[in-house]
Parts: sequence; structure tokens; C-alpha cells
Amino acid sequence: QVQLVESGGGLVQAGGSLRLSCAASGRTFSSYGMGWFRQAPGKEREFVAAITWTGGNTYYADSVKGRFTISRDNAKKTVYLQMNRLKPEDTAVYYCAARTTGRWATDDSRAYDYWGQGTQVTVSS
Repeated sequence: QVQLVESGGGLVQAGGSLRLSCAASGRTFSSYGMGWFRQAPGKEREFVAAITWTGGNTYYADSVKGRFTISRDNAKKTVYLQMNRLKPEDTAVYYCAARTTGRWATDDSRAYDYWGQGTQVTVSS
């Protein structure tokens, strides 16, 4: 079993920054691919960013490329999402996800088998 707990969400003005954290349980966190997804009201969940087990490779949705950075600290069993130059369209519930069956990153939500409860990010204009 893996538990994921997100934190760091909140209300921020457009152009501001937030840093999301996702703390994981489980002894083999360092072997998981990890991802961040988001879901806005009335929309489907969408991919934001993903990182491989070592952190050596990262992937981003085009909508956040150049503004968001995903990283991980395997010693702390935590994955981060640094969000800069936030826009109102970034408003959503953000979820972290663990891919315990694969070390590589992917934008396919079906590949992730554990999900956090989500943290709300609201960007005001």
C-alpha cells in the first residue's frame, strides 16, 4: 500500500508562484515513477508533469512547460511541483500519483495505481 498526501495549495494572484508537495509512504518510493495531474471544474483530469524514478527525466504538458518544474527527493519520499507565472486557467485540484509498477514517467493516468486526495489551487486574475 502507498499513501500520498499533497500539500501547498492555496489562493494566489495571477503571475504568482506556489510549490506543491506530495509525501509518500512505502519503502520503495525511489523505484516509482511519479506524476502530477489536475482537474478543473467541469473538465476531465489532465496530465501536468511526470518524473522518472531517479529524477533524471521529466515530462510536461505543453500548457505548463517553462512555468512548472517537477522534482523529487527520494530520501524524503517527496515529489514537488514548483509552479511559477501562474494563470487563472491553472485553477484546479492538483493530484499526485504513483506508478508502482513502472519506474518511467508517463502522461497516461491509467498507468498510475495510487493517487492522493488532491489539493486546491486557485489563481485569481
